[in-house]
Amino acid sequence: MDLGLRGKKAIVCASSRGLGRGCAMALAEAGCDIVVNGRDSAVLAATASEIREKYGVDVIEIAGDVADQKVRAALLAACPSPDILVNNNGGPPFRDFRELTHQAMIDGVTNNMITPIELIQAVIDGMAERGFGRIVNITSLSVYQPIPGLDLSSGARAGLTAFLAGVARTVAAKNVTINHILPGKFDTDRIRGSIEFAAKKAGTSFEEQASRQAADIPAGRLGTPEEFGQACAFLCSVHAGYITGQSLILDGGNYPSAF
Repeated sequence: MDLGLRGKKAIVCASSRGLGRGCAMALAEAGCDIVVNGRDSAVLAATASEIREKYGVDVIEIAGDVADQKVRAALLAACPSPDILVNNNGGPPFRDFRELTHQAMIDGVTNNMITPIELIQAVIDGMAERGFGRIVNITSLSVYQPIPGLDLSSGARAGLTAFLAGVARTVAAKNVTINHILPGKFDTDRIRGSIEFAAKKAGTSFEEQASRQAADIPAGRLGTPEEFGQACAFLCSVHAGYITGQSLILDGGNYPSAF
């Protein structure tokens, strides 16, 4: 399927590895020029080089933590009129909520709620004026299904979802959409941290816990960043203009709900 994105410009936050990388790759495959971002400049450079070689699109690298205002300013300077914005950022580490300090909670909300909102504030009116915009926020299945130890991440991402529910409806008529993708268990550094946390709590090995978690998923496996990226690319496509304000669960059937 032609996604109708050739020549579009996309900012993909935290895209040097993991799910963000999967999104950047899929959008580049669809013909988008990409601004990629990541904290590790060497990893970021390798990702950018691979995208250029594979897909022949323009790629700009902006190193740093997207929660830093200077890094966000650099992203917008590199692409002041994006057609697509994919918000993504690492969440707080697994931690019992009793151990969360005041500053840790402020940082969690800044990283996973305030940062994407401020980026949306910066790009949404331009998208509306041009008559095309796609905003996708990578949140978490924990927005729907609580995960002990991820309480801060869950709360901040749920706040982002609720905040944008009304905003999405205000720009839908301008062909600007805002949606969320809620990943379950994907083969990323983040899920490996989750498995390590669970293994330590259960007193088992990493390998045993990993096998147990995969077996609990109806699909019988972890997801891949590549298939996640393709779902993101579709939500960014010209075919998805009637989908907005929605939360798409990608979890191999793990969340037990009929609706």
